[in-house]
Amino acid sequence: MPRRVRRSAAFLLIVLLPSAACSAEGRPEPVPEPLDPSRPQVVLVHGIWDTAAKFDKMSAALMDAGWQPQAISLTPNDASVTLERSAGQLRKFIEERLGPDLQFSMVAFSMGGLVARYYLQRLDGLRRLKRLVTISTPHHGTWTAHFDALPGAVEMRPGSLFLEDLNSDIMMLSAFPVTTIWSPQDIGIQPPDSSRLPLGSNVIIPNGRHAAMLTDDRVIHAVLAALTQQSQDRE
Repeated sequence: MPRRVRRSAAFLLIVLLPSAACSAEGRPEPVPEPLDPSRPQVVLVHGIWDTAAKFDKMSAALMDAGWQPQAISLTPNDASVTLERSAGQLRKFIEERLGPDLQFSMVAFSMGGLVARYYLQRLDGLRRLKRLVTISTPHHGTWTAHFDALPGAVEMRPGSLFLEDLNSDIMMLSAFPVTTIWSPQDIGIQPPDSSRLPLGSNVIIPNGRHAAMLTDDRVIHAVLAALTQQSQDRE
């Protein structure tokens, strides 16, 4: 087996195996609703190897609460391109779905949180942001990223140039309501407290299965609470 394949397989084993039952692989892509500008918009950004379908359960809860979720499927989704490139795809998605000016909240999971932050901090996304929620995002890197040498994985390593740059002006996010949700038992993010930010609200929800965070009822409840409370605070 080639070395690169072995390393990628090890990365997959460490991050995804405990949550294989929660995988979105093979599920059909969600069909987006026509845009309803009267409803609050929330953009959903998935993590590595996932698609928009990963948010199916959370999207249903958001819709029941009156939100209109807009879930992207990043292509490729395996960290084989830089996170900057994925952020450019996110910007295009938002402009196509929401137009040039409509404001939105954002919920991002794992690698998707870094993609979202690059869009917000480097691609002028902050001018449209209402609030941000990240779930199990390696804001300060994760040692599991050393099991793959793909460009996006390298950028997720602790001390990477990408993370040093993105965190150099992280306080620009402090002008907005920010909530980070993470688990001290998360085997996919090492160390787990890399998912914390030095601003906003931090919510701890114990769950050892990284990929299962998005389907955890406690996480979904925390997301809804954060969006609702922050909406009241900001608007």
